[in-house]
Amino acid sequence: MTPSAAPRLDGLRRWLWALPLALALVFVAAVLLWTRADEAKEREAERQSLIADALSTAQQLRARLADEQARLARLAAQLGPQHGLRDLRELEDGMAGVWLSVTLLDAANVPQDQYPARPLSRGDGALSLHLTATDPRRPGWTLVLRYDPERLLQRGVPWWLARRHDVQLVDSADQVVASLVNAPVRVGATGLRPSHRVQLDEVLAPDLMLELTLRDPTGSGLRPLALVLIAGFLPLSAWASWLLRRQLHRLQAAEAAWRTEAAWRAAIEDSALVGLRARDAQGRLLSVNRTFCEMVGWSAEELVGRAPPMPYWPPDAIDEVMQRSQRSLAGGAPREGYEARWRHRSGREIDVLVFESPLVDARGQQVGWLGTSLDITERKRLAEREARQVEAQAQAARLTMLGEIASTLAHELNQPLTAIASYNAGIVNSLRTLGVDDARVLGALQRLGEQAAQAGRVVQRIRQFLTRHEPQLEPAALNPVVHDACQLLAKELARREVQLDLQLATDLPAVEMDAVLIEQVVVNLLRNAADALTTQPPPRLVRIATRQAGGFVVVDVCDNGPGLGGRTAEQLTAPFYSTKPEGMGMGLAICRSIVEAHHGALDVGPATLGGARFSFSLPAMPDGEASTESHDG
Repeated sequence: MTPSAAPRLDGLRRWLWALPLALALVFVAAVLLWTRADEAKEREAERQSLIADALSTAQQLRARLADEQARLARLAAQLGPQHGLRDLRELEDGMAGVWLSVTLLDAANVPQDQYPARPLSRGDGALSLHLTATDPRRPGWTLVLRYDPERLLQRGVPWWLARRHDVQLVDSADQVVASLVNAPVRVGATGLRPSHRVQLDEVLAPDLMLELTLRDPTGSGLRPLALVLIAGFLPLSAWASWLLRRQLHRLQAAEAAWRTEAAWRAAIEDSALVGLRARDAQGRLLSVNRTFCEMVGWSAEELVGRAPPMPYWPPDAIDEVMQRSQRSLAGGAPREGYEARWRHRSGREIDVLVFESPLVDARGQQVGWLGTSLDITERKRLAEREARQVEAQAQAARLTMLGEIASTLAHELNQPLTAIASYNAGIVNSLRTLGVDDARVLGALQRLGEQAAQAGRVVQRIRQFLTRHEPQLEPAALNPVVHDACQLLAKELARREVQLDLQLATDLPAVEMDAVLIEQVVVNLLRNAADALTTQPPPRLVRIATRQAGGFVVVDVCDNGPGLGGRTAEQLTAPFYSTKPEGMGMGLAICRSIVEAHHGALDVGPATLGGARFSFSLPAMPDGEASTESHDG
């Protein structure tokens, strides 16, 4: 979440209590709109029904007038010069209906006969309407029929329609001509009651219109419903919103206090120099602090929620660590703590001191364990380093004494070796003078002289090495030096049942080196390989190969033994470090010193045979020097 979004979210939360009131207002508005729409729909339905009733009633009245007009026409057809109005049966039927009087007018519109004979008074009908019919036998003579419009309405309007509507006949001047109500409705005084007018008949009653007014229209329910909603629902919603607002303020205060406390706790945990982890009863991680994450190399998001086995447990000791974890979860962790070995995400191992204490919730019930972890890797490393320094000092003292003894021995052995070489040369010369030509004897004496000379050179190099003189570098071939070293250890390798495989490359360039020291390096590496194969079942194989790599000549000594066990060149060549119980830990250190004195490098790694590979490289002579041939004996 961005910093600008947090204040907006807090503002929305502060006004969250008003949401129910706003929803209530929206609901009331929706109900009012729905009611208004429903009323409009009902009024439209009433209006359509009113129009339909008006049209239907007008149609019935038209039919009634048409019947009266047809009856008057038949009456005129029956009337003759020798007949009077009283002689016609049709006249009685009409007078029983809506007729008020019938008058016979001549061509000059002078009344010639009338029925009934007496003129009508106002009590016989306040208003009347006329229908006319001509006499076919006497052109210009006309029958004028006066009829009662109220009777027409009473006989032509169905009773059920008269109960629903106020039915009136009005003229073109908006005067009520006839009505079916006791008090005729004044035109234009209907108020909110809907009404509709239909022209009665364009021919028989051109100035007469039928008006229907709805007697009981649907009342408006908006005002009572609005009063009920405003007086009942809205106050209740406002009261509920106020209660919600008060509760939200309490929750916000509690949340702010909790956040403050959580922030204090997180700050304390993250500032702690020890790793903290909280686990439930099943060992699932509930919380870790920053120091713990830095200790194991895993983030809090990756660790929280994880169940055993944990990703920082060593893969080769999962079962052991699982048993210890179950013992701790069962309450069996010692109060003084216990040491454990974990694995950092990068692969390096760390030593920790762990203290376990019960984790109690707010109700006082134990829900898990709180572990305090202290990284003691550096402490143990310093202790081991101090112990190694003490041992190194003791070894150095012994080596100083050994150096003195070696120097004394080299000085004392030099004269006997010189005497042996001189006596050997004298014996060879004497045998030749006496004429002894036994090849075996002479060959043995020759080899004896060579070994004595080699011993003298070794003693001389030891004295030079002890006196810290620089190596005597001379251009030489590397393959013969390797071959001579193998010859020196041939019997020892055969006794140990070690097979030696030489793969010496041809056309190798010359190397500027001290042949005696390099031979000692090859002998040391070959002897170490043979020692590593002592516990291995046959076949035991050691392969020595030479090759050219760029501007260097490389010697590889490989075996099919147990391998390096994860140890690096720095560890193996450290002074006083040895994997053999009787070893002094100086062999590889001396080899490395000799190789680096020749401007080369010593390297270790896995071998293709399955065991270990020890290699050293020496700078080749510049181009133009003669290459040396492989010497494989």
